[in-house]
Amino acid sequence: MPKTVEKKRTRLSPEVRKSMILERAAELIAVEGVSAVNMDRIGREIGASKALVYSYFASPTELLQTLLLHEYKHLRALQLEAAESAETFEQLVRRITNVYLSYIEDRGLILDRLAAEPSVADHGDPTAFSRDTSRIYLGNIFAETFGVDPEIALGAVDISFGLPAAAGNLLSKSNLSRDTIEDLTVTMIIGSLDSVRNNYETAFKRLKGRSTFDQKKPG
Repeated sequence: MPKTVEKKRTRLSPEVRKSMILERAAELIAVEGVSAVNMDRIGREIGASKALVYSYFASPTELLQTLLLHEYKHLRALQLEAAESAETFEQLVRRITNVYLSYIEDRGLILDRLAAEPSVADHGDPTAFSRDTSRIYLGNIFAETFGVDPEIALGAVDISFGLPAAAGNLLSKSNLSRDTIEDLTVTMIIGSLDSVRNNYETAFKRLKGRSTFDQKKPG
């Protein structure tokens, strides 16, 4: 009689287990909504116990909050990678916008359903996550490339951050193609920043010699 060879079970690392739990939760949310996420079901569907799922997340709410932050972190990492591959400012804006819209097209339903959940909603939106780091990164590039005052550059970039979010909303509600929405968004961002650059010398540059003038003002 031939010997039965026992299959050796592969021991998964904690990182892989956690990733499996989050991805299965995301799949359930995309198909059935947030209410479909519970520890027992996720455990069964990834071949683990409910207790194991609880060892990674103290509650379903913590799991959902972690998933939302995981999505935002992954989106930001993709955008940074795209930005670092750009050779011109236009390429930088287009690649960041392309990544954002592609992500929203692919996983926007998951983000929307998570953000609509009251216990998760206070974790913000993808444009707010890591916003300071991102705007400083882009603001410095804008300031150094075009010789604009760093504070003005940061302000202009900060305002322009709202455009991709608006474009993402339009993507889910409009009949316009993603390429068209991308072109519109890039044109508007570049146009607004270009206007700031063109008007910097005349409209936004700080006044000089004010202290001397103030001293000469009649008392």
